Amino acid sequence: MSTKYVLDTEGRRRLRASPAGWIACGFGSGLTPKAQGTFGSLAAVVPWLLMRGLSVPAWIGVIVVAFAIGVWACDVAGRLLGVDDHRSLVWDEFVGLWIALLPALIAPWWAVVAGFVLFRLFDVWKPWPIAWFDRRVKGGFGVMLDDVIAGIFAGIALYLLLSLIR
Repeated sequence: MSTKYVLDTEGRRRLRASPAGWIACGFGSGLTPKAQGTFGSLAAVVPWLLMRGLSVPAWIGVIVVAFAIGVWACDVAGRLLGVDDHRSLVWDEFVGLWIALLPALIAPWWAVVAGFVLFRLFDVWKPWPIAWFDRRVKGGFGVMLDDVIAGIFAGIALYLLLSLIR
């Protein structure tokens, strides 16, 4: 099995010992043995709910800062593991989901569930141009970029869904 999927004890230790690693693995949510992206996305719901009352401009600020931190953290963590985009690096799921949930800020509770499902769908499916960027852009920026685009696609889909229902 590829090292992109297997995280040995030493890799776990390196991620936990480094502030960048701890952030990149979503404060431990990416250290699950399977479905790291799903667990990272689930973990991202908690801070989203805690900050749900922020305005859209404030959320955009949070997302921009979280993206910049993620580029740094995922770059450092990738070098620690020797794998550019290891499955345990899930900070990109946090940022991508927060983008996807922007329309849910002023929507009923089920919009959070729908946004989560749409984000996971786009993140796993990786339609063009997500897959194109995923294959070509490397380092911390590459780790973050494909999930940002998946979040934008999911956010647009959620907005359209909410518009159809209203």
